[in-house]
Amino acid sequence: MTYYRKTTHSTFDCTYHIIWITKYRYNILVGDIAERAREILRQVCVAQNVEIIR
Repeated sequence: MTYYRKTTHSTFDCTYHIIWITKYRYNILVGDIAERAREILRQVCVAQNVEIIR
């Protein structure tokens, strides 16, 4: 089932698939850095009214 957002004059479904990969796939987002990056990303999404699906 598709989830559509509705406003007074439109109905829409905007989805994005974002992948963060570093050059040569180095694992730099690990441990505390990964947790902090995840925290910041979630805060920005809440501030911008963006829904994280997974």
